[in-house]
Amino acid sequence: MAMKAADIETLIREAFPDATVEIRDLAGDGDHYAATVVSPAFRGKSRVAQHQMVYAALKGRMGGELHALALTTRAE
Repeated sequence: MAMKAADIETLIREAFPDATVEIRDLAGDGDHYAATVVSPAFRGKSRVAQHQMVYAALKGRMGGELHALALTTRAE
């Protein structure tokens, strides 16, 4: 079962309400997305920690409903 870009964005915005979020469907199949997330919550965190925070926001959907997500994160 594929996941909609709007659903990914909603989950990320719930965790990071002050973030700028951009989601792109890379393959048009609803399984391969790229996300850019810019948030002050990432300030002082390593890139790995930032990505872990976004994966946590997806509430276990990575590898299931959401097959692939290329992440770009940075602090605002």
